[in-house]
Amino acid sequence: MNTTIAIAARQVRFNVKPLPITFLATLFVALVCVSLLTVEAWRSWNARIVELQEAEIATRNLTRALSEQADDTIKQADTVLVGVVERLELDGSNSAALERLHKLLIQHIAELPQLNDLSIYDETGLWLVNARSGPIPVVNNSDRQYFHHHRDDLERGPYIGPPIRSRSTGAWIVTVSRRYNHADGSFAGVALATINIGYFKNFYDSFDIGHAGSIFLSLNDGTMLVRSPMQDNAIGKNLANYPIYRDYASKNAGGTAVMRAGQDGVERLIAFRHLDRYPLFVTVARSKDEVLADWRADTYLHVLGAMLLTLALGLLGWRLIHQIQLRLAAEAGLLQVQESLRTLNQHLEQLALQDSLTGLANRRHFDSTLREEFSRAVRNATSLALVMIDVDYFKQYNDIYGHLAGDECLRQISEVVKASKNRPGDLAARYGGEELAVLLPDTNLAGAIAVAEKIRLAIYDLQIDHAFGPVGMVTISAGVAAFVPLRDDNIPFELIQAADKSMYAAKAAGRNCVRSSDDLR
Repeated sequence: MNTTIAIAARQVRFNVKPLPITFLATLFVALVCVSLLTVEAWRSWNARIVELQEAEIATRNLTRALSEQADDTIKQADTVLVGVVERLELDGSNSAALERLHKLLIQHIAELPQLNDLSIYDETGLWLVNARSGPIPVVNNSDRQYFHHHRDDLERGPYIGPPIRSRSTGAWIVTVSRRYNHADGSFAGVALATINIGYFKNFYDSFDIGHAGSIFLSLNDGTMLVRSPMQDNAIGKNLANYPIYRDYASKNAGGTAVMRAGQDGVERLIAFRHLDRYPLFVTVARSKDEVLADWRADTYLHVLGAMLLTLALGLLGWRLIHQIQLRLAAEAGLLQVQESLRTLNQHLEQLALQDSLTGLANRRHFDSTLREEFSRAVRNATSLALVMIDVDYFKQYNDIYGHLAGDECLRQISEVVKASKNRPGDLAARYGGEELAVLLPDTNLAGAIAVAEKIRLAIYDLQIDHAFGPVGMVTISAGVAAFVPLRDDNIPFELIQAADKSMYAAKAAGRNCVRSSDDLR
């Protein structure tokens, strides 16, 4: 039979000419197409990352520039107020001093375009002098927040209040104010500089931040002073519940974030930065879609070209592969023969590991599995158990009933032993002659004894007559051994030797019983 198989295999080997070109052609076409698309996808994604990084850097730089501009703008106004407060506290507020101060205020207004007005109020909130020509309006500003702040707070530093509408012009203004005192240190009034919100807006409008972008100038408590593009209902609005303020600006001096707005659902790249000298911060928000608009157009163009090229390559490759497949179709029969031979070889290999009489694993299979399970038990530090079984007085059984009856007896006993396997890893084998073995991975001594006792009772229940047997029927003697093997200290033979000794102990004890390695101690 082996000669027939060898001849058939040789004929197939000489007649079949493998055509790896089909696989290679398919692989080549697939690799070219996939590589082309992968490179294009990588290029596109990398370009997207670069575009976002550059946009983040540009937005962060813009925020820095805007914060410095706001800082310098307020600093110039505050510097004027410092000089005014000093003059008031040195020269007093008599008519001559106020006249000189009026000229000075007009001069400052001319020099600083951001200033809307410069005003001085007495301790009751009445206007003493401003930077405008003509009579001073009889207006009391004691209701303004900045007036309450300076009247109630002894601090001499500048105060930037929430945006208000000017009572003289009606325009939105930002107030910068300082307190001045009487000679005894008591509250004397307020020096006020107002900055037209339009000054900031015009500056912010000069930057291209897209249709969905925006620029904010806000107090540190979240109150919005300026917004570009301008929205009247946004001025004075509190941002305390906005994520950019709640999670970022209120906790950090500066930074960036990407978030989706709840109002319009637009995802934006946002940068913020607090002013160095004053309690304000600037926020610049740019639409992520607008930032990626050029990238998206470029990507669409490149992807279209890559897809067309991939389609052309795919069609050419398909034509080539189709031609090759026509040749392979003629060899389908030979491939079926190869598959049959492979199946046959697998079956023969399985038969080579099986005992022909009992259907159990043979000695070679047992030895190989024992080595593998022993190594696994060493690695995992788990117990490995072995049950050695010998049919009592089997030689006498053969002498009395004949070898055919002896073979049938062994087959029935083997079926019982085979049925004792509870797990896929257990192995039942014919060790030699009438000796059988059951290998039990990850099983301790008590578990192996239970398996052996179950087998003994099941064989006893077969009620196979044996005139020379201990109880008038076929019985077995079983020896059990189990231990956790140690690397370099134990070998597989020790487990066999221990189980074998236990089996002979069972014979010495009168047969039809189970003995373990613990019984020998």
